Amino acid sequence: MRYALFLGCTIPVRGLNYELSARAVAAKLGIEFVDVEPFSCCGYPMKSTSREDAMAMAARNLAVAGEMGLDVCTLCSACTGVLTEAQKELDAHPDVLARVNGRLALVDREYRPGVKVKHFSRVLYEDVGLERLKEPVVRDLSGLRFAVHYGCHYLRPAHIYEGFDDPEDPHTVEELVSVTGAKWVDYEGKLDCCGGAILGVDQGIALRMSKAKLESVRKAGVDALVSICPFCTVMYEDNQRKIEQEFGETYGIPVLYYPQVLGLAYGVDPKELGFRLNKVKPTELMAKLGGAGGAE
Repeated sequence: MRYALFLGCTIPVRGLNYELSARAVAAKLGIEFVDVEPFSCCGYPMKSTSREDAMAMAARNLAVAGEMGLDVCTLCSACTGVLTEAQKELDAHPDVLARVNGRLALVDREYRPGVKVKHFSRVLYEDVGLERLKEPVVRDLSGLRFAVHYGCHYLRPAHIYEGFDDPEDPHTVEELVSVTGAKWVDYEGKLDCCGGAILGVDQGIALRMSKAKLESVRKAGVDALVSICPFCTVMYEDNQRKIEQEFGETYGIPVLYYPQVLGLAYGVDPKELGFRLNKVKPTELMAKLGGAGGAE
């Protein structure tokens, strides 16, 4: 399996542990990530201002991957949504394709229909499969309990994801967690938004939205919150101390990317999984695993 790895804008700056752990897990599973230097922003920040500009930015990235004969693997849920929406619309509407390619011609690019986009978690679930994912497991995580956060863009809008999972009652990430032997715990507000979409408009409301999720996760009594989106992680982990200071609370809830959890089960050194970059250190969690080394 070969994919053009689309990192987007947030991961290289604020989610390097996501990239490191995804690369480590992919290597264990024989997934080849191809780094594509011409990739740029997916277009998401422009979507609310100019749909045409966002479409053109997404199409340019799809064109780059298409020129290399590769499908795209994304790590960011927002990037996944924008690129997938663009791919679906361009492939289905020749008039839109012609108009967008007219813009792409200005930068010597052309999008030709057929490029597919998949989030890494979906690649693991569908293309690798749960049984194959279990094979490299060497470390027992059965003593760990996790809460899963899906976020808004991983399964929505539902029509672009071909019925991959039920956006109102999803299960795929919980199944991915179960592969590691760890337990997943249901909790109130599991499908609630992190608040990241309005952080730049009203920080107070955004932080209150994140706080509500942290409250529910704390009540669930888990070892960590598992995320599959870098900006959701920014809200729950990077801003966790700010939320604690703002509201006089103490949470100390680690937020792990799913590939970090899978990598632990595979026996990968936590240093390779980027645990040193986690803002909320999973000290108690690692102690349950006998230290595992390299997480501080």
